[in-house]
Amino acid sequence: MGQETIDLVAFDESHLDGAVLLSREVGWPHRREDWAMLLTLSHGFVALEGDAVVGTAMLTPFGDDCATVNTVIVTARMRGRGLGRKLMGAVLQACGSRECRLTATADGLPLYEKLGFAATHEIRQHQGIPAPLPVDAARDAIDLGWVGPESFPAIAALDLEAHGMDRRPLLRLLTEAGRMVVLREAGRSIGYAALRPFGRGEVIGPVVASTPEQARSLMSFLIASRPGAFLRVDTAEWQTLSPWLSARGLVGVGGGIAMRRNTTGRPPPGPAKPFALASQALG
Repeated sequence: MGQETIDLVAFDESHLDGAVLLSREVGWPHRREDWAMLLTLSHGFVALEGDAVVGTAMLTPFGDDCATVNTVIVTARMRGRGLGRKLMGAVLQACGSRECRLTATADGLPLYEKLGFAATHEIRQHQGIPAPLPVDAARDAIDLGWVGPESFPAIAALDLEAHGMDRRPLLRLLTEAGRMVVLREAGRSIGYAALRPFGRGEVIGPVVASTPEQARSLMSFLIASRPGAFLRVDTAEWQTLSPWLSARGLVGVGGGIAMRRNTTGRPPPGPAKPFALASQALG
């Protein structure tokens, strides 16, 4: 069937069920709710063959300067016909002059390089049902606990410090969909982490802190709060965290390559930094 039979249209709620089927085809765990959350935050595009969704791509803007490109999928029987490039053209046009970030699969890497993306670092995915564990001893020295909406300004400030972009719409959705824990020292918020339903179970992320010890304390708190649950963590700090996660039963199952285009070169102000992602789609 020829490429001329494919229509590229804006992604709306009527395409969610087709997107779920497409993600299942490529082995992604996304539920309808996960797609719906992305759509709430994003400018989405779908490729249609009649009424069937045969391709997707989304652009999620964070402020005026940055965005992530995500959920770029083409059904197997349509690959090699330029459909992935056509979808990427739509999202890059929507991106404009913003810095674009994405996490590439091995299959997608050549296309993204041709479109001007450069690899920056590796993302590793860990998942499983962790063995029971006590919360790290660091908790004894630091105030660590669940928080509500009153802590949103402190969480948003830490996230901006770590990522260098305004992710408040994402953070609001995460607080609605899951729970937040904040780490404090001398009454000051110095780190936070989120736990929410995703895919096969729950995802821990984002995790923002200044040191690996702080990040491990946050994650230990969340792991201890969910005995027997299937948990997932995506991290760019794998040199520090992968051995620790694996020892706790969250085994490495692959990952991706983080890439950027139109890089601003402006580093986040620090000292807070991201130790785990909200998702590979959203960073």
